[in-house]
Amino acid sequence: MSLAPAPTAPAHTVPQVTHLLYLHGFRSSPRSMKAQKMAAAVARLHPSVRFWCPQLPPSPADAMVLLQQGMADWPRSGVGLMGSSLGGYYATWVAENLRTDAQGPVVLINPAVDPATDLARHIGDNTVWHDPQSSFHFGQAHVEELQALRCGALAHPSRYQVWMATGDEVLNWSDMQARYSACGSAPAPAGLRVVQGSDHALSDFDQHLPTMLAHLRLA
Repeated sequence: MSLAPAPTAPAHTVPQVTHLLYLHGFRSSPRSMKAQKMAAAVARLHPSVRFWCPQLPPSPADAMVLLQQGMADWPRSGVGLMGSSLGGYYATWVAENLRTDAQGPVVLINPAVDPATDLARHIGDNTVWHDPQSSFHFGQAHVEELQALRCGALAHPSRYQVWMATGDEVLNWSDMQARYSACGSAPAPAGLRVVQGSDHALSDFDQHLPTMLAHLRLA
């Protein structure tokens, strides 16, 4: 009599991302080049994915309330995060505080590391890049709100894919490399991605989009 083979445990699969949040930078909007290209790529290649790129208010505290309310009905897994510049700082806070799933992918593009210091010089009235007729006030209280969003060590560095352009004219890419150094040992396509040259906007975004999409694992 032959024995039946022992049942094998089902292979562990990483959940696909069904919800994607994109966070723009300071003075930016959902009309930014990267936000629009990302929205178009998701709509074309992954039409079932829910893509959300909200217009963020000047107040960091208000922005976090907006995100918590907007994501209240999102699943605990299958959520991807993207953030550029200040949006990268925000996305890190969301990942570490609201979305603690170790497998939830995060893509950061030239992320701000210490915006409370960097943006102090912008206290006063500012215009929106994509709508110069629109203005907003950025005050000392907002700087203090940014300080309150500072995160410590990353709980799950392997979930991050961090892009840093050496030609960034706004932020220092080496500061980003130091802040996210724990991500350096993450297996591809996660990890640190140093782009020689380019700029703060990552104007060669199209070239890197396939690698970002591979990390995001969109459904």
